[in-house]
Amino acid sequence: MAGMWHGELYTDFTGSGGVDGTGGSGGDDLDALVRATSAAHDRPGGRAALDGPPAGAPVSRSIPFDVVTGAAETPVGFLFLAMTEEGLAACTFAPEETVVDRLRRAVSADIGPHDAHLDPVRREIDAYFSGRPARTRVHLDLRLVGDFGRVVLRSLLDVPYGGTVTVGDLARRIGRPNARRAVASTLAANPLCLFLPCHRVVADDYPRSVGPYVGGPEAKRRLLELEAAGAA
Repeated sequence: MAGMWHGELYTDFTGSGGVDGTGGSGGDDLDALVRATSAAHDRPGGRAALDGPPAGAPVSRSIPFDVVTGAAETPVGFLFLAMTEEGLAACTFAPEETVVDRLRRAVSADIGPHDAHLDPVRREIDAYFSGRPARTRVHLDLRLVGDFGRVVLRSLLDVPYGGTVTVGDLARRIGRPNARRAVASTLAANPLCLFLPCHRVVADDYPRSVGPYVGGPEAKRRLLELEAAGAA
């Protein structure tokens, strides 16, 4: 059986949020989660990618812009990619101009192409579409996601590779059974497709219909079929 795309890397998490207007606070919990799971897998010294430099340390960066961008070609369409010094900020089928506007507002207007820096992300994506079990080495930058959205998207990591869940089930899992619309809006705006697997959230009448997806229903169905075959 193929491994989960991400779930095996993560520990228990609770929280609620409201940067995007749907609750209180709690986004620090997911930031800590990402720091913990990003740390020291393949980095000397064990410093997590989202910790930032020590106080007073000179600021340097390995990329020519605050945000570097590119694309990945997949069997179901092109993914727009964006990486910062902190990690992968976008991997999405959404239109480039839409994502760039979000990046300008949430991260920086200093944005430019730099394909080489995105090669590790492409390798992860290629492994996924090859049906091979994946243990991601890609760090995540969640600045395009509000606190409530982080709770929703974190809960996707508990849906196993090859599994599915409905929007209603997901809302109940996070303790917000009446927040179906807010959950659906979060999924629609997910900036990290595949890495935070919103394609596993399906319509109530699945498999008759798969439900909405930024990459389109046919792409979503093919992703679900790929994972079902790998988990068999």
